[in-house]
Amino acid sequence: MDGIVENQISILLVEDNPGDVFLTQELFKEAKINNAIHVANDGVQAMNYLHQQLERRENIPDLILLDLNLPRLDGRQFLKLLRKEERLKSITVVVLTASAADEDVLMSYNLDADCFVTKPIDVFQIMKIIERIDGFGISMVRVRKAST
Repeated sequence: MDGIVENQISILLVEDNPGDVFLTQELFKEAKINNAIHVANDGVQAMNYLHQQLERRENIPDLILLDLNLPRLDGRQFLKLLRKEERLKSITVVVLTASAADEDVLMSYNLDADCFVTKPIDVFQIMKIIERIDGFGISMVRVRKAST
């Protein structure tokens, strides 16, 4: 299989905070989760990346880790657009945000997010979440790919 790990998935991290991006990447490395991670700093950049990947027919993410509070096109608007596009709507989306507001949770699920996770402050809690996202993401990607 040309050195590709069977369980490896492609991840798009949509996050505008450079510290959170760095921490997420480092924690994935520390957890020995070697999935390919591409970063977009806002919803516009993320949507442009997805359209470019569709045109090239390569590296379309299997999983999107999405912050809600983003500049230009926020996570809510991005998720709404994503789910309207036939070729993109099957991508597994985990909302990973600092918000714990009930309206954000409800809205995310109403927009067809697969999971909603509130970012903890504690690094050990973040590590546990990343390990769970890895397992959840691989499982959800398999379920979504099997149903398409």
